[in-house]
Amino acid sequence: MSIKRHLKSIAIALPLMGLIAGPADAHRRWLLPSATVMSGEKEVVTFDAASSNELFVFDHRAMPLNDLVVLGPDGKAIDAKILGSGATRSSFDVEMAKQGTYRIALVNGGLMAFYKLGQERKRWRGTAEELDSAFPEGATDINISLVSGRTETFATLGAPNETALAPTNQGLEMVPVSHPNDLVVGEAAQFKFLIDGKPAADMEIEWVRGGTRYRDTVEDMNLKTDAAGIFEVTVDEPGLYYLEASVSDDEVSIPKVNSRRSSYSAVLEFLPL
Repeated sequence: MSIKRHLKSIAIALPLMGLIAGPADAHRRWLLPSATVMSGEKEVVTFDAASSNELFVFDHRAMPLNDLVVLGPDGKAIDAKILGSGATRSSFDVEMAKQGTYRIALVNGGLMAFYKLGQERKRWRGTAEELDSAFPEGATDINISLVSGRTETFATLGAPNETALAPTNQGLEMVPVSHPNDLVVGEAAQFKFLIDGKPAADMEIEWVRGGTRYRDTVEDMNLKTDAAGIFEVTVDEPGLYYLEASVSDDEVSIPKVNSRRSSYSAVLEFLPL
């Protein structure tokens, strides 16, 4: 079984499952690759998608794959072979037949609203095109938010390139300064964040080394982007790292929409020198 996702269709109408982690749902969402840097003519990489309490441990819930987008080294969407979903993880394979960098992401978004009908609080999800008929007569206290989420990772066959890493200018996203598959211990790595194509300045980022299950403390770090949306980090241990960030503001151009909420998370691997 395979699925194919095109960026054009995603921009028109994105599914609304698992949009953003709220205060009551603080589990980390991640895509875990079986490998990130490979050589040879062709490789198959397996990815696990889950949300969990401990990083990279299947202890909570599988992530749905409805919103899976895989971009090849030429920037075009390619198929992934879906292996299935269980209670705590979903899995899929990506066949890498071209040299370069692949971007693997779960991307979702849309509108979410809360309103009251009498004394009862209601929730609505949909698209901007549906707003005019979204709420019943007598609805009050209507509050509408534009929400989006991106969970992603990266893998490279042969020499890395950046075609698949070009920004979409939709929601919160990370664009490379340091290539995400050319990260090594002891060397500063830089990343840039954009929100709808503009620098995400002064944004807080949670940074966590994998293996939290085997440590007494999480040992997470709180980093921050500069005025250009860039942050820098240096690690002293090889392995997989997790980063998470979110933005909430009222910078919205859609009529009737009150606020914007975007989230982002990624898994990166730092290799030994």
